Amino acid sequence: MSKNRSERLRVAVIYGGQSAEREVSAVSARAVLQNLDPAKYDVLPVIIAEQGEWLFAEETFKQLQDSRFELPRTLSLSGTELVERSGDIAVGGNPVDLVIPMLHGPYGEDGTIQGLLEMANIPYVGTSVLGSAMCMNKIAAKNMLTGHLIPTTPFIYTRESELVGFVDKVETIISYPCFVKPASLGSSVGITKAHDREELAEAIETALTYDEWILVEKAVDAREIELSVMGDDDVRVSVPGEIVPGDEFYSYDDKYINDAADLRIPAPLSEREMQAAQELAVKAYKALCCDGMARVDLFLEKETGAWMVNELNTIPGFTPISMFPKLFEYSGMSYADLLDELIAVALSRHDRRESKKNLNH
Repeated sequence: MSKNRSERLRVAVIYGGQSAEREVSAVSARAVLQNLDPAKYDVLPVIIAEQGEWLFAEETFKQLQDSRFELPRTLSLSGTELVERSGDIAVGGNPVDLVIPMLHGPYGEDGTIQGLLEMANIPYVGTSVLGSAMCMNKIAAKNMLTGHLIPTTPFIYTRESELVGFVDKVETIISYPCFVKPASLGSSVGITKAHDREELAEAIETALTYDEWILVEKAVDAREIELSVMGDDDVRVSVPGEIVPGDEFYSYDDKYINDAADLRIPAPLSEREMQAAQELAVKAYKALCCDGMARVDLFLEKETGAWMVNELNTIPGFTPISMFPKLFEYSGMSYADLLDELIAVALSRHDRRESKKNLNH
């Protein structure tokens, strides 16, 4: 990148996308747009539409100029097409210096947009291609964690074309109750808790509407502990927080609609338990090749006190009630400072990788 780093960076915040989480993405993007310091950044809101078009969110851009603190609750998901097929990303005729993807779910959190940005030689916030892809795919993540001897809940998985006998395998290996999940989706979309064979069959059908691969996990009686982790060479971890679901589990409605979950920051844990949670979170973060940011979700089994990794989310929610920014805020970092730090991590990683590029052999 040729731009002098002392100048204001042109930062594109990309939201929308082609997943069931596009509406949540717009809420996260709104909070990011409000908290990027206008003295440091020229902020450019960009939408990826349902059919894949890249749009400049002109309406939101104008609203930002008036007052970033008075953005509407729901950001516009329409705009004018801006990406030319040359591969460059530019708004108003000027190249973008850095991208903040606020694209939850497939085509945003799974390494796809990260790969595009790598090819375009544009720095971006968040974990890079490999870590994003592994964390998005719950099956790949579980297998990698198991390979590193990191404890996780018992699981079994299958593909839509290989369903024959799967219910019997679940009953034999996992038993009830269990959770059925699409392999590659977040925000608890498509997840169902099954208590018997009939509910299991229905849960499988639900998960298969989102993904051809599905995962079934044993339900454990555990506390849900979350930590925020960010960085690359220098990894930082927040205090643990606890989710006490209002529903039978921390569902999509709990997260974004009825606000019934109780978020406890910090989690009521002993000093020893806090340290164990932080160490496990960092270990899982590194095992899954994360190098930007992730929210690490853990289970603390009530009966045994054993820790298990549930999953990692590499583009966690950035809404005003989301745990990722709230945990770092408790740890002493404001939302705006958090964004500054994530941008610094992205630029440092980009510079380091640029220094390793060698087209000779």
